[in-house]
Amino acid sequence: MSASDAPLSIGTVSLTVHDLDAVSRFYEQTLGLQLISAEPSLRRFGAGDKVLLELRHDPKARRRSPAEAGLFHTAFLLPDRADLGRWIKHAVQARLAVQGASDHLVSEAIYLADPEGNGIEIYADRPRSAWSVENGKIKMTTQPLDIEDLVAAAGTAHWRGYPEGGIIGHVHLQVGALTPADQFYGDVLGLDVVARSPGASFLSTGGYHHHLAANIWNSRGAGERDLPSTGLANVAMVAADDKVLAALRDRAEAAGLAVEGSGKDFSLRDPWKTAFSFGTRGE
Repeated sequence: MSASDAPLSIGTVSLTVHDLDAVSRFYEQTLGLQLISAEPSLRRFGAGDKVLLELRHDPKARRRSPAEAGLFHTAFLLPDRADLGRWIKHAVQARLAVQGASDHLVSEAIYLADPEGNGIEIYADRPRSAWSVENGKIKMTTQPLDIEDLVAAAGTAHWRGYPEGGIIGHVHLQVGALTPADQFYGDVLGLDVVARSPGASFLSTGGYHHHLAANIWNSRGAGERDLPSTGLANVAMVAADDKVLAALRDRAEAAGLAVEGSGKDFSLRDPWKTAFSFGTRGE
């Protein structure tokens, strides 16, 4: 089972930006995303015909502080480690400003940020057979990344843009506290806490290492977001079928949350007012 085959997975991430042209160029040139559709204040990017990223232009939006709730990073999952090796060669040739590189045991990852400070992870998973479970939790850690081995895995091939089959594997969020985060992402959305580290929770469905993560490393005690602001505007999550979606809606209503929309097309806000929308595959 891949990250996108789970009962609930990530579809599209939407960001509010001040400079639509500059941020668009970044995602096209740095990540190789393809422009799928464009309107005066809205651009959608992806791989093939699958939309992964939506940029919403709002020059009057308040500029988000790095210490408030919202996005920590959007994690772009490549089909295999050879793709990541090819992207690393591209990053070196383009002299991209990389912020970090880590081996997490379950995955190998590079970190950077777009021109408006939105965090990005570009990564490849190791086979699930290589993952370890300790005390019922998936073992993840942060170790130095073997860049040379990744580049060798790419062979002589070069980066040709974000490959079809690449998806958004997970979204990592900044929150004000972990208990309400676990309650919303876990109890309401129906994700399982599969790993913890100091100041962070990792949650998923279908046994994946995480579809959502929440941390308080920069945002401990943060209150509700003052919107509109730059940064994360919406996380679109995809349910495997109508049954998963109906159960999620029932849990949200039982928790007394404001459910926006009707039927299979609805949205919720987490305790910090970050928006999540929901639909089923094929919609």
